[in-house]
Formats: sequence, structure tokens, C-alpha cells
Amino acid sequence: MFMDEILAASASRQAELVRTRAISSVELVRAHVARIAHVNPRINAAIEVFAEDALHAAARADARIAAGEGRAFEGVPFSVKDSLEIAGAVCTAGTVGRRNAEPARRDATLVARMRAAGAIPIARTNLPDLLFSFESDNLLFGRTCHPLNPEYTPGGSSGGEAALIASCASPFGLGSDAAGSVRLPAAFCGIAGIKPTSGRLPRTGHMPPSGGWIEALWQIGPMARKVDDVIAMMRILSGADGEDFTSPDMPLGDARRVDVGTLRAAVFAGACDAEVAETVRAAARALPCVEEAAPACLDRAWDLEMKLLGADGGDGVRGYLADIGSHQVHPLLTAWLDQLEPYRTDVAGLARYWHEWDAYRAEMAAFARRFDVLLCPAYAKAGLRHGESARGENFRGFRHTMAFNVAGWPAAVVRRGTSREGLPIAVQVAAPPWREDLALAVARHLEAAPPLSPA
Repeated sequence: MFMDEILAASASRQAELVRTRAISSVELVRAHVARIAHVNPRINAAIEVFAEDALHAAARADARIAAGEGRAFEGVPFSVKDSLEIAGAVCTAGTVGRRNAEPARRDATLVARMRAAGAIPIARTNLPDLLFSFESDNLLFGRTCHPLNPEYTPGGSSGGEAALIASCASPFGLGSDAAGSVRLPAAFCGIAGIKPTSGRLPRTGHMPPSGGWIEALWQIGPMARKVDDVIAMMRILSGADGEDFTSPDMPLGDARRVDVGTLRAAVFAGACDAEVAETVRAAARALPCVEEAAPACLDRAWDLEMKLLGADGGDGVRGYLADIGSHQVHPLLTAWLDQLEPYRTDVAGLARYWHEWDAYRAEMAAFARRFDVLLCPAYAKAGLRHGESARGENFRGFRHTMAFNVAGWPAAVVRRGTSREGLPIAVQVAAPPWREDLALAVARHLEAAPPLSPA
């Protein structure tokens, strides 16, 4: 196999090649380091590359394989969004107040679990200032560009992660998602990813940390070029860690055992561009039992997420920034905070917001009694140019991902089309809480299905 073919292969395939000694881990890591050096000047996705440490880890992986002791992803590199701690590295969360923070003393739980499966951290990836933007740009490291068109953003907040994986400079990695921050970049860049059920994965070692009522809105999520790798990562990452008390031990179903033919699927393709709607409806035709339907509450998702994030008008975020010394912030973060101000309320108002939230989740639960999965857009358009995410209706276009943050549902994305500009178009697959297996099974089915013509 040529090295470019190996770099484009899935993480599972790369693991097989290392395990069978068709290629050494040292060769694989060296090739990824070279690939990062080649693509990063153009996309600015990797903000730190752990070349020396990764090569030492690769040599140890090769020794374990030679001794017959290889693990699931022995010797395969992975990348990490710069909001998850990596032992010995500074976790900046893209904000100037953490520019000179102390290096992390230990790995975030999910980074440690990837290491325990044999995978090797190779790079930290770029993100917005304190994660608050749908574009990956900050005052420390600058702007990340889309791998296919530098005039476009790869999305945010896990945009550096998605761009690096899509560029075959990392086979898989870790992002996080409070309003679409795994799914939106994955969709824009044409890779796969999932926001798991709220509470599915421990968030120990994430910056900023989990806490308060908004902890129910977000999750760490795996990202990869292939759905099978996301499935494999979920098996590695799931389970309580004894520190994040919001993350219980819950059984994780096997997506590979799901009979997609028996699932009741709904499809919703409203509030988006025609080419996105056509792609979503065409993808739905790959399922045997599908009906056009959606819970009415989806129309309220954007406002509800903004109410929950902005009940204090953004003062909590401003206070946190001040506490860590981020006295200068990126304009995209300022734009986000400006969007929160209209939702400022008092205690009685927060109680009303909470009542709306309960009603929303109840309506979603009622919908789940009729349907096993819901297919819909990941975003209203195939992509956005730099600087456009916080403008008017563009910002409201993120309602499609926010819908499942406020519901707490798992939602996966997978590429199913290409726009007129040559950008990927993804389909989002959501399922009821704790049923990541259903969302990923359908995403896997769509990924393998032949191209379908729009209706």
C-alpha cells in the first residue's frame, strides 16, 4: 500500500495494518507528522504536534505488538481538541487567560481511555475562544480554514479537529458539543461524529469544566472519517469514571447488531437550503420504513437553547473569563455574548425557561414512542464563509444541532452529498436518550448506501 492510501484509511484499518506488522507504528506516526507539516500551513488546524513523544510511544507500541500484547488501537495516532487535558501539555481552550497556564498533570478521562486502548496523542487542535463560536478562530492561534476551500470555515467549536481528520492528518479524535460543536464541524468537513446522550461520557479534564444547569446541554464526542471508528471509540470511551458524577454507568448497545430494516424512521428537511433538504430526503429513501414527520417543538429549539445559555445574559461566561485573566476576547466570542443578552431574566424567568425545557423534553419523548430515529439536516447550509456564523439567519441555522442538545438526545452526522460549491452535505441522525446504537447504526447504513438521486 502507498502511504497516502494508508493515511486515508480508517483508524480501524490502520490499527489492523500495525497489528499485522504490515506497517510499524513508528512509520505510521512519522507519516502523520509529515502529513500535518504538509497540510497545516494551509488549514492551521494543529496548534501543537507531539512528534517526539508520539514516536517514543510508537516504538513502545511496536514492541508490545512484537510480544503479542497489542490492544485495540495499538500504535494508531489520534488528535485532541484543545479543551481536553493532555498530560504535560497546556490546555488553553483558545483563550488568552490560559496562554501561560500550567501544563496538565494528567490526561482527561477520555484521553486516558484512548491511550489505554493503545492510541497515541499526536496533536492538539484549534477551536474558538473558550469554545464559544461556530468558527474556529481565536487570539492565540488564529483562524482554521476548511480543507477544501480556505475561504470557508470548518465550523466550531471542534473545527480544528474536523479539519485535521478530513485532511488525513489524524485518523480520529475527540471534540465536544454544547450546541453542535462536534456535529457542525464534522458535517462541514465531511467526516463522521456523534454528540452522545447527555451524561454518557465523563467530562473530567475538560476546560471549561462541567457544572450548573447547562451541564445537561453538552457532551464530549468522538470524530472520525468513518462511522465504524466512531462506534469503536464509543465502546472505549463509555462508562463512569468515579469523578464526573453526572456520568452514570449505562449499557451501550452495539450499533453493528441493530437491524436497520426494523426501525421506524422520521425525516424532517425544513428550515434549510434546497440542496440540503434534497440530500436529507434522498438519504431517507435508503431506509425501508420512513415517514416525513417531526415534533413541533423543534421550532422552539434555538430560542430554548439561547434561554438556557443566556438566562444571566452571559454574565457567568464574562465572570469566568475575568477570573482566568482573559481580559481580551475574540470578536466572535463577543458576538456570542451579545446574542445572549436579550435572554437575560430573573429567578422567575429562569423557572419559566425550565418549564419550557421540561415541556420540550416531554414532547420529544412522546415523539420517540412513535419513531426510533429522526433524520434531519445538520445545518441549514452546506458551509459558511469566515465571519458569517453569527450573522442573522445564519446563526439561527444552528437550530438543527441545538435541537438535540436541549433534548439530551444522541445525534450523529454522516456525509451523504456534495453542494454546488463542492462542499460536503451531511445528514444528522438522532435517537432517544441512551440509544447511540440506533443513531450510529443508521449513520453506518447511510454511509454504505449507494448515492441516491434527489427527489
